[in-house]
Amino acid sequence: MAHLNYEAAKRVAYRGFVILGVVTIVEVFIALLGKGYIVDGFHLSRPVMYLSMICLSLYKAYYIIFEFMHMRYELPGLVRSVLFPTILLIWVIIAFFYEGDTWFHWREAAREIPAEMQLGKPSGNSGLVPVHPTDSTESVHGVPADSAKPEGHGGPSHSH
Repeated sequence: MAHLNYEAAKRVAYRGFVILGVVTIVEVFIALLGKGYIVDGFHLSRPVMYLSMICLSLYKAYYIIFEFMHMRYELPGLVRSVLFPTILLIWVIIAFFYEGDTWFHWREAAREIPAEMQLGKPSGNSGLVPVHPTDSTESVHGVPADSAKPEGHGGPSHSH
C-alpha cells in the first residue's frame, strides 16, 4: 500500500473492514442456523457447519495477512518463508490432536480389560507383574503352602 495515496489507501482499508464484517456476519448466521435458532427444526449437520466456518475463518486470516499485513506487496521469497512454517505449524497441531485422540481411545480400551489381565508396576525394578500376584505363602492352587505338607515332613524341626 506504500504506492497508494491517502484516499486510495483509505478506500482499501474500508473495503477490507466491510469484507471482514460481511464474512463474520455470515459465520454467525451459519452458527445460528446450524444450531436451529433461526429456523425452528432445521439444523445443519456438524461437518457442514464446522467446515464452512473453518473455511470462512481461514479466508479472513488470509485476507488480514495479505492486505493489512502487506504480504501482497512483498517479494515471493518472503511470502513463502512466512507461509511454509505456518502451514507446517498447522499440520503439527492437527497431528497432535490426532495422536491425542488415538491415545485417548487406547486408554479407554485399556480400562475395559479385566483387572486380572492388567499389568501393574512392582515396587522394584524387576519389570511388570500381575496386579493380583499370589502371595508367597500360597501355593499355585491358592492353598497355603504350609497346609499342603503333612506334619513332621519336609521342614526343619525345632526341638529345644
